[in-house]
Amino acid sequence: MKEVIRCAVLGLGRLGYWHAENLASKVKGAKLISVIDPLEGRAEQVARELGVEKWSRNPDDAFEDDNIDAVIIVTPTSTHADMIKRAAKNGKQIFIEKPLTQELVEADEAIKVIQEHKITCQVGFMRRFDPAYAEAKKRIEAGDIGQPLYFKGVSRDGNVPHEEFIKHSGGIFLDVAIHDYDIARFLMNQEVTSITTTGNVLLESNNFMKKYNDVDQGLSYINFTSGASGDIETMRIAPYAYDIRGEVIGTEGAIQIGSMRNNDVKILTNKGSYNDLIQDFPTRFQNAYLLEMIHFIESLQKGEKPACTEIDGKAALEIAAAATKSFNTGETVHLGLQKVK
Repeated sequence: MKEVIRCAVLGLGRLGYWHAENLASKVKGAKLISVIDPLEGRAEQVARELGVEKWSRNPDDAFEDDNIDAVIIVTPTSTHADMIKRAAKNGKQIFIEKPLTQELVEADEAIKVIQEHKITCQVGFMRRFDPAYAEAKKRIEAGDIGQPLYFKGVSRDGNVPHEEFIKHSGGIFLDVAIHDYDIARFLMNQEVTSITTTGNVLLESNNFMKKYNDVDQGLSYINFTSGASGDIETMRIAPYAYDIRGEVIGTEGAIQIGSMRNNDVKILTNKGSYNDLIQDFPTRFQNAYLLEMIHFIESLQKGEKPACTEIDGKAALEIAAAATKSFNTGETVHLGLQKVK
């Protein structure tokens, strides 16, 4: 068992910074050695803020550094396949933010290199580590609701991305709904066999999304290996809160997951009553981002396979690709079956 895992974070946008901050001060057994970002001055700034000894604009400085055991890749999705392959060929263990890659053929290539070089890879589907979703998984496995029959997912966000992000995001089903596709597999412990999707641009101010064949609201209807079904609502225009919820209905009960409330406190005034609602994903999943990184480091220390591997990453990507195809063609898309690993 290796006591200290020496890490580098590649990509220092908002999420990359959080991962770097967690590794620098909150994850036992991790040592943040280096931070990398191509933007002039960004890596130096973060290194100074977090007390990190090395910084660079070139990811090769991390890949070729023998003092680094693992890389946390939080770069644009279009770079993921290349980053994974370069990291694996240099013997670095890998944490990669979702999605695994942008295209399925890239995923196959990346997985081949990961496995050839015997690299541990964890994909950043943080909902699996959120305490509410993790507890639901335990209860389902314990048989509390009997046999799962139906999954329902809701992902509503009112923070509309800017046009440059939409242009390169891969679309709402790859960028947003993929979290629900992964958690559906996780909770139901089954593979998705078919998917049908629809979507629209509901706000006139978001008409720019049409240029990129994207939408601000989407629906996915899915079927699972056992014959179970589900639906997933994905929205970028929720004006009231960051609203992430899930539900699994079984033969003997149901489990409802998540809440819009920032604090479980109801406020009463002479103008009425209200709750303080969650407004963004950092607030909702702050603990989950920390817990997934703790899991990654502990997996490396113990030499164990993490709970969300490159195989899970490809499975979620396959569903997202099928969802996008269904949206483009208006037809149900059937997926090849794989055993849950």
